[in-house]
Amino acid sequence: MAAQRSYGDEVVVLRTTQLGEADRILTLFGRERGKIRAVARGVRRTTSKMGGRLEPFAVVDAQLYSKNPEDRSRLETVTQAVTVESFTEAIIADFERYAAASAMAESVDEIIDAEPAPLQYALLIQGLRSLAGAERDPLLELGSYLLRSLSLAGWEPSFNECARCGEPGPHARVSFAAGGAVCASCGPSSGATTAAHIDTMRLLWALLAGNWRVALASDAETRADASRIVKAYTNYHLDRPLRSFAAVDEAWRMRGAAGT
Repeated sequence: MAAQRSYGDEVVVLRTTQLGEADRILTLFGRERGKIRAVARGVRRTTSKMGGRLEPFAVVDAQLYSKNPEDRSRLETVTQAVTVESFTEAIIADFERYAAASAMAESVDEIIDAEPAPLQYALLIQGLRSLAGAERDPLLELGSYLLRSLSLAGWEPSFNECARCGEPGPHARVSFAAGGAVCASCGPSSGATTAAHIDTMRLLWALLAGNWRVALASDAETRADASRIVKAYTNYHLDRPLRSFAAVDEAWRMRGAAGT
């Protein structure tokens, strides 16, 4: 039986790129299909009914068409889009939320492929919804999201026990290659390491565990230090620096300049 050429999926819009005068190329994260690259024809025209629905951070019920559903490297075509939940307006209204959401979208784009990833999908929806609702510090929200997303991808860090020998912490250094905290004995043989204060280690553990009582009790300096480690850990495992981290760095700079 021939593969179905038209299908529906709930998708998150991760990224958009202009194509020609009226079209867009979309990178989508489908709940059932994983990563999807598709073209949306005519959506940049003022008369388009789909244009406003296919913005980054929007969740839509999309109908798509593929000439060859077995070849996931080919561009598909969005034929219909109905908004399920849009986080776009609330996120882009605040620079910190926008920086955090951009890093979430870029990181998951690097992690997923053209296969279902339901836990990653649920985590992204949860993160975007929290950002849009201004539930917590958006930069802490990003740190928690990245650590948990990397854990789902197989790179779960340890911030209490030594990642190499399991010796109980707290420990004072982090090795990205080893997968987290390393004790004084394992540190010298764990490659490059970075120093981390005990309060930073506690916050990193709380972000990974989703313990917001502990995380929200942290001070500004500890939050900034934890963000430094989370970004470096992410870049190490994704094999490249995320472009959106420039906006995250700017958000931290602006926060520091404001004394918050």
